[in-house]
Amino acid sequence: MVKRMVQHGNSSALIIDKPIMELLNIDTDTPLEISTDGQNIIISPVTDLNRINRLEKALVNINQKHESTLRKLAR
Repeated sequence: MVKRMVQHGNSSALIIDKPIMELLNIDTDTPLEISTDGQNIIISPVTDLNRINRLEKALVNINQKHESTLRKLAR
């Protein structure tokens, strides 16, 4: 399967087709880890719940600490 990136605001997005999502047993709420081996993009479902919780706490802290800056960037 060959896919192209699509424009999504100021970013690019890759659309994952439903059959692939079903094969991987993921949905739109599944946290995904994105990594690379230097030549390929590797996208994997996150299965470590502790890792997800640490990430969510880190995001809350960043949002609190940099709230005014993030709001300015959003404008």
